[in-house]
This record gives sequence, C-alpha cells and structure tokens, in this order.
Amino acid sequence: MAASYQVRYFDENYTVQDGTRYLDFIRQHLHPGTLPVLLVLANGRLQELSHRIIEDCTVVPVTIGDEIGMATYRRSLNLLFNKAVMDVEKERNPGQNVRVCLNFSNGNGYYYTFSGEENPDEEFAKLVKKRMLDLVEQDLPIQRKTLSTFSAIRFFRTHGFSYKERLLKYRRVSTVNLYVLDDYLDYFYGYMVYSTGFLKRFDVSCYEKGLALVFPRHREPEVLRAYEPFPKLFQVQKETEKWNSRMGIQSVADLNDSITRGDIEHELLVAEALQESRISDIAQNIKKRGNIKFVMIAGPSSSGKTTFSRRLSIELTAHGMMPHPISLDNFYRDRQYCPKDENGNYDFECLEAYDLELIQSVLGDLIDGKEVELPYFNFLTGHREYHGKKLKMQDSDILVIEGIHGLNPKLVGHLPEDCIYRVYISALTQLNIDDHNPISTTDGRLLRRIVRDYRTRGTNAQETIHRWPSVRKGEENYIFPHQENADVMFNSALIYELSVLKIYAEPLLFQVPENTPEYLEAKRLLKFLDYFLGTPSESVPVNSLLREFIGGSCFDV
Repeated sequence: MAASYQVRYFDENYTVQDGTRYLDFIRQHLHPGTLPVLLVLANGRLQELSHRIIEDCTVVPVTIGDEIGMATYRRSLNLLFNKAVMDVEKERNPGQNVRVCLNFSNGNGYYYTFSGEENPDEEFAKLVKKRMLDLVEQDLPIQRKTLSTFSAIRFFRTHGFSYKERLLKYRRVSTVNLYVLDDYLDYFYGYMVYSTGFLKRFDVSCYEKGLALVFPRHREPEVLRAYEPFPKLFQVQKETEKWNSRMGIQSVADLNDSITRGDIEHELLVAEALQESRISDIAQNIKKRGNIKFVMIAGPSSSGKTTFSRRLSIELTAHGMMPHPISLDNFYRDRQYCPKDENGNYDFECLEAYDLELIQSVLGDLIDGKEVELPYFNFLTGHREYHGKKLKMQDSDILVIEGIHGLNPKLVGHLPEDCIYRVYISALTQLNIDDHNPISTTDGRLLRRIVRDYRTRGTNAQETIHRWPSVRKGEENYIFPHQENADVMFNSALIYELSVLKIYAEPLLFQVPENTPEYLEAKRLLKFLDYFLGTPSESVPVNSLLREFIGGSCFDV
C-alpha cells in the first residue's frame, strides 16, 4: 500500500499519496482570487512545482505577487527569450551563432545586446516575441537537469560557452542544475516555473541598439505596461559597461580570474581612481555653473551617500569653493509628530517625516544672506536639538545636502532652480554572473547594509533582512520616481566589492536561524556569494566608498 502524507494548505488539512507533485496538489485545491502559483514553500523550503511530496508538510503558495515569485517569473522569461532568439536565428541565419547578452535591468525590463546582430530592428523584435508566444501556447515543460560540475563544464566547453565554463570552474559544489526547454539547455541562477504556459505577460521592444524584454512590475503583477526606461540611468549603466570592458572584467569569472592571477590589487586601485575622476568631474561641472548654492544628493539605502558627500566636498574645496555637508536627517520632525504606516510603525521614509517648512525656511534664509542656526536630530531621544552651529553663506560657500528625498521638488519649495544642482547616487552593480544571469543591484546594497548595520549598530543579519522590504518600499515610493530629475548620476558600485563583502557577510548570514522567515533569503545570499572568490580588504583606500560599510574610513560615517 502506497504511503500517504498530511498536507496543511490555507488552514485546511489534506491527505495526499506519496510522490504527488506539488503542481497536481495546487491544481486540485485552487483558491478563488489567488494569483497563479509559481513555486511553493513546503515546511519553509522553496520547491518547484515539479517536485514531489515526500513528507508531511505545510504548503504556502508563492505567486508573481511575491518578490521570490516575481524573480522566478523574470528568470523564466529570460530562459524563454534566449530560446526564442536561438530559434529565430536558426530560421534567419542557419549555422550562425548569435551570442545573447543580458546587460542589465532598466525600468520595467531587461536590456539585451547581441553579437552578430548589431542593430536589431522592429522586425527582429516581432519575430522573437512571436516565437515566445508560440512556445507559451505550446505549454512546454521547463525541466531541471542535474549534472556533475565536471560534466556541465565539459558541455559548455563543447558548445563554445567559455564564459559559463569559466564560471563553473570556481564552483565548489559537486553538481550543477541546468534547465532544459525543448532543445535548449542552459545554466540559470535560481528556480524556474513549471512550464512556458505560466509566462503569459511580457513584451519585446527595440531600444538603443538592443532589445528590451518587458515584464510586469512587482507592485502590479497583473499589469503589463509599455516599456518605461530610465534614459539617464541607462547612460550611466552603458558607461559602466564601457569601463568594465576596458578593464577586462565583465563577469564574476573575470573577477575570479583576476584574483587568482594576483592582479586584483591593480584592478582595485583602477576602480577607485575611476570613481575619484568621476567625482572630480562632478565638482568641475558645479564650478562651471557658477551660481550653484545647494548640491542635493539622493539615492537608495546603502548607496554610499555620506561618503560621497564628503568626497565631493573635498573636490569642491580643491576647485575653490567652501562646501558645508548637511544631512537631511537632522530635519526630522520630533518623533511624536512622525507619521505612521499601515502597521502603526513610524514611517521614517516618507517626506512628511521631515519638517519641510523648516527646511525651506533655512535654505531660503541662507540664499538671502541671513545667518541661521542648523538643527541636530538626536535619534536616541527622538527630538531635534540646537547646539549653536550657525552658518551664513558667503560668495564661495555651497551646501552639500544628502538624504533620501534630496531630488524631490517639494523639498526645496520655491528656491530658484538655477542655484540647485541635483545628484543621484546608486550602487549599480557592475558585474553579471554570466551573459544570461544578471546580478541584482538590490543584492549588492543589501549585503552592504548587512555588513554596516552589524558593525555600527550591532544589528544582526536576520533583523536587517527583516527590515529590508520596508526599506525597499520606501525607495520605490520616494526615491526612484525622482531619479531622472538629477543633473548627474553617480555609480557608487566598485567592480571588486562583492569579493571583499563576501568575507564580512558570510559569517553573519550563517547566523540566521533555520526556523525563521529570514533564513530563505540568507541562504539565497550565501549561494550567491559562493560564486565569488574572497579577497582581503587591506588594499581598500581609507577614503573608499566601500569603507562606509566595512569600516576603516577616514570620514565620520
């Protein structure tokens, strides 16, 4: 007699036979109004729908409305896109291999370029989209195939995928999971949906000598909008790619090769010099404008705003100006007047948490030549204080103001636009795992924050991971909508930093208890860091943006 198991699902208990697939169980117990289930959490462990039930378990559905589900949806679309391009090229150019490269995410899409297809046109985009739709209509299974690492390396070597071969060379696990769609086999970082029939919402558009694969936004999983790129951000991302190419480091394998050859210290110093040059250029541009009195700096969490403002101040001084760094956090309302979110917690991310009237009054008085006393916010007491720090603007004086709302037009009120210079800073990760597996900018910033929070606040990785969704929500509401208002964008990511952060972050992530909701994310980050060889931090300069997170900075950050 076949064994059976008890499954708890939506507060109901069910008996299932040994070996029942999660897919079949979910289809038998659909709940009205639920988004399509892409994966499940079984006893807290993430499982693909093709897996079979082999124990008593509590099952929680993962849909496109969940961050994990949306990441799975996009990853699976990426696989579908690569398969479709291969099929289209077989028809158009038999015998010619086109290398597809997922460069980065921008707006609500992935941006791809192609070797052998220099300027893909609308006709090419339509053919790729049509082939993708055909594959979705066929509802083909996406199957996981486990190979020994040696066999996977040999497979990619035989098929000319040297970048994947080199990536796997540094993997310490004995097996590798590849994914098969019809006749297409590839390596992807993370889980996949069960079949192509799950991938109904997407579009393909031409953009800037490449193609954009458009997908729903996380906050609107059932809505597919036309491609909405961020043009200024795109130019910074392309500029970063150009510098990566010049340095010869465009993937994790390239970085690991540099470490094993002993070249990493040189690459580290080049990366730092490139950032120094860019900061100097920004200071020069501000100087050329002549009438700038306020430099407003904004960016998401862990982008390095504080160190950037200090380094920019030094460059401004070298260009003959007298900068005064100021943090917008000192203009918080007293805590009892701070708005609360839907859960009853103080919402320190929203614009209303700041005393806008005071900010505009202080900035207005300064530009009028009046002397003002600057506030200091005491985070221990939750009150704003005054310690006698006064300022009166002279001709060469300039305020360098940093905070998450620095680019919001409401912040500065009716100040003359010609006296304001806006800078958007973000850590736009400069590497991909390989041509088909991008590294999320969010992951880089989360690792920075985990390391910094533990060092400066004694906060463990579990707590930082727990708070991260709230931080991300604030960024999406209050920072990203204004990023294109910037006069200039600055990429604070360093090409070598994940190899340094690995050494600091791994011990903290291993401390996250297995029976907690944050364990799944900690495990994912550990798997991600396993792609990198670690490198010590002794060569990181004391004025580096990375020092804000790992410690040892010459600035008070």
